[in-house]
Order: sequence, then structure tokens, then C-alpha cells
Amino acid sequence: MSAFHLPTSGVIGRLAPTPSGKLHLGNALSFAAAWLSVRQADGTLLLRIEDIDPKRTFLGRAQEIRDDLNWLGLTWDREVAAQSTRSYQEALNSIRQQTYRCACSRREIRARHGHYDGHCRELKLSHGSLRFRLPNEGLTVQDRRYGSQQVDLSELPDPKLTQRNDQPCYIAAVVIDDIRDGVNQVVRGMDLLDQIAPQEVLWNALGATPPTWLHTPIIMGPDDQKLCKSHNSLTVQSLRERGITAVEIWRALLPYLGIDKNVLNHTTSPLIEATGRFNPLAFDTGEIQSPFQ
Repeated sequence: MSAFHLPTSGVIGRLAPTPSGKLHLGNALSFAAAWLSVRQADGTLLLRIEDIDPKRTFLGRAQEIRDDLNWLGLTWDREVAAQSTRSYQEALNSIRQQTYRCACSRREIRARHGHYDGHCRELKLSHGSLRFRLPNEGLTVQDRRYGSQQVDLSELPDPKLTQRNDQPCYIAAVVIDDIRDGVNQVVRGMDLLDQIAPQEVLWNALGATPPTWLHTPIIMGPDDQKLCKSHNSLTVQSLRERGITAVEIWRALLPYLGIDKNVLNHTTSPLIEATGRFNPLAFDTGEIQSPFQ
């Protein structure tokens, strides 16, 4: 039985930025796909600040992100509680029979080929991080761009739900939050494509129906690495300071989401124009080079 009240009414998606760095072009691309998908379905778009890790959260960064989203035209319908204000213990308690404590350090895991192998599964420890016991079975998952995929759960590491100090890890926080926020459509970068299977298992364990999934192309920086907070020259803020407009950003990015560039060149509202033309099957796949340097 679910530990949550599950609000469901039409399509509910979300923008879930992490205030550990400034909004960059990769964020903008995946958030645009989330925005377009919800707007095309006449659904509800939520904003949730994912600040679960205080060590990675910068004071004032959340407001900077809101400002960037508004400048880009990526408006939301409602902002929900930030992760730092939420409690996750009740939900974690509801699945305690499917979890176990793990005392393995990162160094120990690296020494065992860098892949957690279930070392602590049967030790019945009373200390350490909390891990979720994945079943030894196959699972079929579906992505709106990449289609059906068969996953052998026995080949995946049991995901870590909390740190040793019981602070929730990303997978626990994002799944629990999406369930209680009523999210039924998740759009994000394809670097998280392999997280569908363990997250769906966790959704099911918590008594909820998993959302639909859609994964977007990854934008690479001039160093051929995925964009991150170290690529300061490709943040939305830095581009704006260089005099680049939101319209120019969308004319450069939206073709990666399958929107005809010729159409975008003849409109002053690229996001609005793209809404009626949004088709996940037309997305580029894999990694793409940033259109700005």
C-alpha cells in the first residue's frame, strides 16, 4: 500500500533543477523538452528545487535559476516544496523489508572492480548506508524516444537510498518526491537513461505507478565533456551577458528536439511555435556539440 496521497489529474511534469551550479545549455535543452511535452498535453508543470545535498547547494542559486527559467520563457504552473524542507523517513520505513544496511566504503567498492556486488546483502548490519534490494529478474522499460528495453536487474548494483548519516540519496529523494507531487511524466537528459529500471522498481515498491520517461540529447562542451557547472561560458547567465537573446538560444537548441530550423527562423516565439510540432521520435540521439562556444 502506498504511503502517499497520490494527486493525479492529467499530465503532470516537472522542472527539477539542482542549485549546485548555474543553469547551462544542457539544462535548458532538457527543461525545454519537459516544458513542450507538458504544454502540448495541456498539463501541469511543477518547479521543484532539488537541494537535498547541503554541501552542493549555494545560497541564492535557486533564485538565479528561477530568473534564468523565466528569461528563457520556461514558466511553470506551481512551485512545490524544495527537497531541503521535506522528510523522507516515512516512505523509506514503508519499504524497510526490501532494504539492508551496507558498510562498504567507496574505496572498498573500487577495489572490487568498481561495481557494488551486494557484499552486505546478507550480513544484517545495523549501521551504514541504506540500500534497496533489487529482485533477480528481468524488467521491460519503455522510453518515449528510445523505445522498449529489456533489463536484467540481477546485473545492476543495489541502489543506495541513504548515506551513512541517513541523508537521502538522489534516487530515493527524486522517486519519493515525484510520487507525492503526482508527477506522471519525467523528461531528463539521456545520461540518466540507465536509471529507468531501478527507479521503476522503487516506484512499484512504494505502491505507485511509474511515470512515462523521455530522455533528451546531451550537450557537450568545447572540452568534449558533458556540460556541467565548470563550463561557466555556456551558462544561460553568461550567454545573456554576452548579448545573446532567448530567441537565439531556442533557434539554436530546438532543432536538436526535432523542430524544423527553417520554421524557427520565421518566428519571434520559438517555444510557442515548437509546442504544436513537438515529437519525441524526432529527437537527436546521443551527444551533440554546443552551438555556442
